[in-house]
This record gives sequence, structure tokens and C-alpha cells, in this order.
Amino acid sequence: MTPTMRTLNQVLDHALEWALTSGLRILFIIVLLVIGLWVFRIVRQRFQRMLEGVSPSPEQNKRAATVTGVVANVVVVIAMTVAGMLMLAELGIDLKPILAAAGIGGLAIGFGAQSVVKDVISGFFLLLENQVRVGDVVVIGGTGGLVEAITLRTMVLRDLAGNVHIIPHGGVDRVTNMTKDYSRCVFDVGVAYREDPDEVMQVLQEIGDELQRDPAFGPDILSPLEMLGVDKFDDSAVIIKCRIMTKPIQQWRIAREMNRRI
Repeated sequence: MTPTMRTLNQVLDHALEWALTSGLRILFIIVLLVIGLWVFRIVRQRFQRMLEGVSPSPEQNKRAATVTGVVANVVVVIAMTVAGMLMLAELGIDLKPILAAAGIGGLAIGFGAQSVVKDVISGFFLLLENQVRVGDVVVIGGTGGLVEAITLRTMVLRDLAGNVHIIPHGGVDRVTNMTKDYSRCVFDVGVAYREDPDEVMQVLQEIGDELQRDPAFGPDILSPLEMLGVDKFDDSAVIIKCRIMTKPIQQWRIAREMNRRI
């Protein structure tokens, strides 16, 4: 047997030995990771359905979906990181220098990435205090839109025009949530000074009652129209203010129909 053939046989034997030892262990780690993530996804879905069954409130369901989504992202990142480190160990790579370098690098990055740490901490308290959930309509720093996603670091809003706004939590100093628990549509109706305000308020009350009896709009109205009365005097009109309490996100639909009927 020639030296080349002996070398080739040694390489094949070494490859076969590696495949039957470390290779099988790496394959086992990958299979275990896939199965673990699949089981976690099923458990998460069942847990979310259980919460929806315990609490039929849409507001509680939105909070549960938001929190479980963030937790799922964290679990996936941790699981993949651990699996990657185990596979590197099976490849014969010493993890001690990598972990030491990661510790030093993490310390250096920590000093230079304080804004990221601030974003994560702010996001944690935002979720803990239930300030915003996926599906809410909010205004943050003059930017408003529907909350499409929340992570520990950022919030994704989509406005009425379809534009997507990605806002780091660390930059959020004030949140206006327009759809938490319930909403209200407020009407400022201007009428001429010659009109009888009592008669105008009576007409508005009748229109509100009709709207609440309408099967297409009534289910989204939580309480009858509330007449607040004469609010102020403009140059050419008396402003009469009233409002209607609605389900979350339905205030604009109800307001448009009320305006049409007025």
C-alpha cells in the first residue's frame, strides 16, 4: 500500500471515528434543540389559550400575548446560545478563552452601549407595568400608530399611512395609550347663537340613542351618550360638548358614524 493510500485511509478512519463520536453528539444537540423549541412553542400556545379561557377580557389577552412573545424571544436566544457553545466544545474548541474574551468584551461594550442597557431596562418596566400591549394604539413623542411588536429593546408602530416607526424604549419619556380598557369619542358641536342650546342637546341625545340601538354599532358602545353641556363660546358659534364610551379602538368608527348622522 502506497503512503498516499495509507494517509487517505487514516483520514477516513479519523473522519469515521469523529462522526461516530462528536458528530453524533452534535447531531443529538441539534435534534434536542429543535425538539425543545417545538415543545416550548406548543406549551406557549396552550398556556396562552389557557389564559384566554381564564380571562375572557381582550385587554388581559393582549397583555398575555405581549409578555409571552417577549419571553419566547428570550428563551429562543438562550437555547440557541447554549446549543452553540456545546457544539463548539464538541468541535474541540476551548471555550475558556472565548468566555474570558466575551466577559472582557462585554464589559467594554457595556460602557459603550449604555443606551442599549437603558432600552432593555425601560422595556422590562414597560411590560411589567402593563403600559402598552401589542394591538394598542399609542402616541409616543408625537408619533402615533398601532403597536405591531414589542421586544425588550424596541417598540414597532405602524401609522395610518402604513409607515413603520421603530422606537427604542430608552427614548420613551411619555406614552399616550388611546385604547387601554376602553375608549371615548368626544364631540364639539358648534351651533349658531340664535339656536336653542337645550333643543340642540336634546337632538344630539336622540341621535346618540339611535346609534346605540343600531345593531351595526351598538355592540361597540359601552354606555349611552354623555351630554356635558355648553363648553365655550366661539366667535360665531356656541360649542356643545358630549362624548360616547366605546370598546378599545372603536372610537374612531363610532365617531365617524355619529358625525355623519349629526
